[in-house]
Amino acid sequence: MDFNPKEHQHIRFNPLRGDWVLVSPHRMKRPWKGQIEKPVAENVPRHDPNNPLCPGATRAKGEVNPDYTSTFMFENDFPALLPEGAPSPPEDTHPLLQARSAVGTCQVMCFHPWSDVTLPLMSQEEVVKVIKKWSEVINDLGAKYDWVQIFENKGAVMGCSNPHPHCQVWASNFMPNEPRIKDIHQRKYLQEHGRVLLVDYVNLELERKERIVVDSPSWLVVVPYWATWPYETMLIPKRHILRLTDLTQQETGDLADVMKKLLTKYDNLFETSFPYSMGWHGAPTGTKLSEDHSHWQLHAMYYPPLLRSATVKKFMVGYEMLAQAQRDLTAEQAAATLRDLPDIHYKKRERAGIAPSPSS
Repeated sequence: MDFNPKEHQHIRFNPLRGDWVLVSPHRMKRPWKGQIEKPVAENVPRHDPNNPLCPGATRAKGEVNPDYTSTFMFENDFPALLPEGAPSPPEDTHPLLQARSAVGTCQVMCFHPWSDVTLPLMSQEEVVKVIKKWSEVINDLGAKYDWVQIFENKGAVMGCSNPHPHCQVWASNFMPNEPRIKDIHQRKYLQEHGRVLLVDYVNLELERKERIVVDSPSWLVVVPYWATWPYETMLIPKRHILRLTDLTQQETGDLADVMKKLLTKYDNLFETSFPYSMGWHGAPTGTKLSEDHSHWQLHAMYYPPLLRSATVKKFMVGYEMLAQAQRDLTAEQAAATLRDLPDIHYKKRERAGIAPSPSS
């Protein structure tokens, strides 16, 4: 019997983390009897004076938001990191009881003044403003902090209770675990092969054309060969770029188009406002700005939990927590499904009287 990656179990290597994921495509045939999530209610008001993210609203500690008309940033009212005031932990002589100082800042960034829109439904110009604000944040906070993490949790199933379009920015004086691991493996790849890992990977995917979801002049969206989440994607520039601050005007505009296409496909998959956690990883900042980080390549990750429908999600439990990551749907199958979805959002098709997509 010949090996068929669509039928036979196997493990795949993640070169960014140095670990493996178990792929079990034969399990897609099993009937689902697990938890069913409640469908997402989409009757979100455009403006709610009681929503702390809306223009003019009063937040938890009494601050009043301005009547903003574009992006808006503010200090998180309940931050996980504080810029000052917390004493450093004392040193312990035992190697099993180590602690270090943690200093930083947590901010919230609203994408748009309306609560009833999401990134795929915003205009290209509005998404460009979001990207430019991200770049400003990296530049400003990166002057002080070694790591600036931009991330978006979208949807209640991802722990986001507020539907207003927004993301968060956490900056710290330390390298968090995920980028620290990626830093090690990207550096090792450059030392061993003389090439940048994710630049190599972009060229490989362009050659193989098996896992591409969106292809543009400056950017590539793929379901990574080593993806863990069912419809996980990675957004990578085709040029070697270290940080968001290095993007040209053309690359910024192209990125806005690509993001809208990808997120439209996500929403079209099950004709729902698709939940996910996403974030950007680029070269470290702060005290590390003067160091050589040519092994890094800027990229964004999207981790959506939905698997079979708008109400069935994947759980990372049991084997995934205690042994290693596991997935059923192959990366190639997921990419083909997303790639074939329309670029016109299902809500716009409904208003235009266009028939729904076959996969919905």
